[in-house]
Amino acid sequence: MRVAVLAGGRSSEHEISLASGRAVREGLEQGGHDARFIEIGRDGVWRDGDAEVALTPARGLGDAEVVFPALHGPFGEDGTVQGLLEALDVPYVGSGVAASAVCLDKVLFKELMGVAGVPQVDYRAVTQERFRRDGDGAVADLQALGLPVFVKPARLGSSVGIVKVGAASELDAALEQAFVHDPLAIVEAASAGLEVECSVLGNPPPDQALASEPGQIAVDNEFYDYEAKYEPGGMRLMVPADISAPVRERVRELALLAFRRAGCAGLARVDFFVEGERVLVNELNTMPGFTPTSVYAKLFAASGIPYSQLVDRLCRLALARHAADRAHAF
Repeated sequence: MRVAVLAGGRSSEHEISLASGRAVREGLEQGGHDARFIEIGRDGVWRDGDAEVALTPARGLGDAEVVFPALHGPFGEDGTVQGLLEALDVPYVGSGVAASAVCLDKVLFKELMGVAGVPQVDYRAVTQERFRRDGDGAVADLQALGLPVFVKPARLGSSVGIVKVGAASELDAALEQAFVHDPLAIVEAASAGLEVECSVLGNPPPDQALASEPGQIAVDNEFYDYEAKYEPGGMRLMVPADISAPVRERVRELALLAFRRAGCAGLARVDFFVEGERVLVNELNTMPGFTPTSVYAKLFAASGIPYSQLVDRLCRLALARHAADRAHAF
């Protein structure tokens, strides 16, 4: 199979995306596929080696049979590139435009999960405009969350821009840090529970999707920050997670529920807090990291699907979804 791997992009997760893309290309090549690496620069230009890539609607992407967009964050994981690939009429790995956009926006995702009755940590959204206009009022609205809280850019991943706040006097600076990356911030109540993650593989309908064995994240840092995620030895993944069998099944059940309700396809990693027997959904990542230290593939490897088979299955799921979508006269 001829696969074009997209990596890089305009977001602050550019370097992580490049690492993911290289790993994906290697896994595809190990599986016997012809993998072509296309780097999207920080300037947004697509390049195949030194040559800029020309894109024409309805003409696909070169001779690629499927595209693997190993892109993280804005301008790649938020529906923008997915929309472009739809216009090119080429099969691509992962969720479509709507699900990608909703899931990258932590506020929209939490609102959707709330409507679906999915348990989650308490949170508040703060816009930069509101903070500039009424900073005292915006901070006062956060008091109901208690302390500590986590302040995050609402539409970014890889723990970029996250600040743990232990005192009310620190909130202003933490929000300013988040607004460097995004005019919308989310402030989440802290959970004392275990951090557990579960990977999902498959297309709709939900009975065709597979949830991995849940894994537990253990870190030496104060929380699961950027360094813990990507520095060698920064975190330890324990599979299976140190939770009871009923709770493990609840995690897998909620992972599939969140995947279905958000309209995802192909893959996702769902992050949880587990407080005893109580399971709370935290986030869903439609294009989780594929670096050597990333959790998504490790959880499926522990569930019996090695890396090269995993990326192969993702490409075949992309082909199947594209064929199913084109069977409809929209």
